Amino acid sequence: MKRVIGGVEVLLDEEGFFVNPEEWTEAIAEIMASEMGIAKLSDRHWETIRFFRAFYLANGRAPLNKEFGRQTGFSLLEIERLFPGGIRRGARRLAGLPHPRNC
Repeated sequence: MKRVIGGVEVLLDEEGFFVNPEEWTEAIAEIMASEMGIAKLSDRHWETIRFFRAFYLANGRAPLNKEFGRQTGFSLLEIERLFPGGIRRGARRLAGLPHPRNC
């Protein structure tokens, strides 16, 4: 489905994941975060979002949970506290990644 977020038209799947990750912007992430109940993205949020994007762009997939934790030092519990919806429905969506194939 097409959606206008912050004046930009983007293509999202039925669960709100980006179909084309290149359409993502930080401004769109901030708006989506607000819609999820996150008033302001903190440095820890941005560190997570940027890690997910960089990993995806370099590897063509999102990191596994253990890869994410090992490379960032974040615990899964911390991510659950930071992002409503956890890694998949929270962090990955805000990072503009497509829907995970195995879910």
